[in-house]
Amino acid sequence: MLDERLPVIVGVGQVNDRPANPVEGRDPVELMAAALEQAEADAGASLLADADYLGVIKQIAFPDIADACAPLAARLGATPAEMFQSHGPNGDSPVMLLNEAANRIGAGEATIAIIAGAEALRTAGARAAAAAADGQKPDALRQAAHRKQLGYAQSHGLVAPVDVYPLYENALRHSLGQTLAQAQAESGAIWSTFSQVAAANENAWIRKPVSASDIVTPSNSNRPIAFPYTKFQVANAAVNQGAAFIVTSVGEARRRGIPEAKWIYVGNGAAAHEHDSWLERDTYDHSASMEVSIRRALELNAVAPGNLDTVELYSCFPCIPKLARRIIDWPLDKPATVFGGLTFGGGPIGNYMSHAVASMVDQLRAQPGTGLLFANGGFATHNHSIVVSSQPIAAASFPRSYDFQAEADRLRGPIPEQDRTYAGPATIETYTVFYGRDGQPRSGVVVARTPAGKRTLGHVPGSETAALARLTAEDSDPVGAAGVISAADPLYLWAFA
Repeated sequence: MLDERLPVIVGVGQVNDRPANPVEGRDPVELMAAALEQAEADAGASLLADADYLGVIKQIAFPDIADACAPLAARLGATPAEMFQSHGPNGDSPVMLLNEAANRIGAGEATIAIIAGAEALRTAGARAAAAAADGQKPDALRQAAHRKQLGYAQSHGLVAPVDVYPLYENALRHSLGQTLAQAQAESGAIWSTFSQVAAANENAWIRKPVSASDIVTPSNSNRPIAFPYTKFQVANAAVNQGAAFIVTSVGEARRRGIPEAKWIYVGNGAAAHEHDSWLERDTYDHSASMEVSIRRALELNAVAPGNLDTVELYSCFPCIPKLARRIIDWPLDKPATVFGGLTFGGGPIGNYMSHAVASMVDQLRAQPGTGLLFANGGFATHNHSIVVSSQPIAAASFPRSYDFQAEADRLRGPIPEQDRTYAGPATIETYTVFYGRDGQPRSGVVVARTPAGKRTLGHVPGSETAALARLTAEDSDPVGAAGVISAADPLYLWAFA
């Protein structure tokens, strides 16, 4: 006999809002409400008005909606006893809220939990451009309130995730002993598979398969962004998308007449994080918190990696699923997504994994089995993993803590001290090159180590064409190369020895 408090997902909904004129799009609260209404219809039972827990993923498209909980509840006609909006628009937030809902339901603290998130950056950008004198769209990712625009890293151009994740990519390539061609071939293979999944998913934003070669080859439609990433390799945030899911208990699902064929059982999850500052990392070719999150989630549910039928490995940029798939030995030719990835499925800032949860439910209903949801957020900072299944997970128990921070901290290597005013010989730890919209390098940045092992940054101006060419050369691996950092105003400069 099943424990009546076992948490199950009983309804999911996804919305793509694509009016001919983007200015006329719906705001995030409207998209969240529409997704929840779809989720209720999917469950086939009246649930929203009786929800006692509402979880919302923070959005950035409409800054005037500081907290979407109250307006969303009012729109739904719901009066949840508890409402919670995630602290940041981080990619791990949907999985964290799923885990919270499962724990509350398992503890008898909640009966019906509804989770929703949405972004409308396509509409927000169009409205801002229409209101601007020059007609230019703002860069919402760089101007978001949760990102500081001033500081040591930011002054070197390292502001948005697309600036920072290449540092992990290039360090990982060196660590694996891959040539640039080999590393890009792996990225292309993973992303091409994502595009195929998206093409078959009616909820995906871009539904056109793209070949592995076209993923990594710069072109007029695939300009380079930050080395080695092209447009097809980065998250697509210019979307209007909403997604939602409803979690309840086995007992409540039965009382409400929701068929068991609709139920997807929620297992236990595990979370761990890196330091908020990406400069305070032990290394850029590994993440202790990612490994602990994934491994512990599988262990808590007594699921061996080889017994996973399907996975969603977060895919803001190729380095993340590359790292994650090695932890579980996931084959390169097997899809690492059920939704389509953040490039093709859509990259609605912190809410991507809500779409992944919904698509995972659809997948497991159609093809029974067990799935892993791995979420990442920030600058390779936040990690939260959870297991779900079409069958009860015998090892799962509720409530159960998902905090494995102490373990990740024990496994992490020493974090190098920073020296922000260092001048002298140094070696490259990792690096990237930034491109203009014309596809030409505009500058580069080197993360370097001093002879004392301290970490420092060096700027490579766009005028230093030979240095930029060496950083991006097909037959070159600059990591470990020697050079000199010299004092200059406003930024210290890097030059190869």
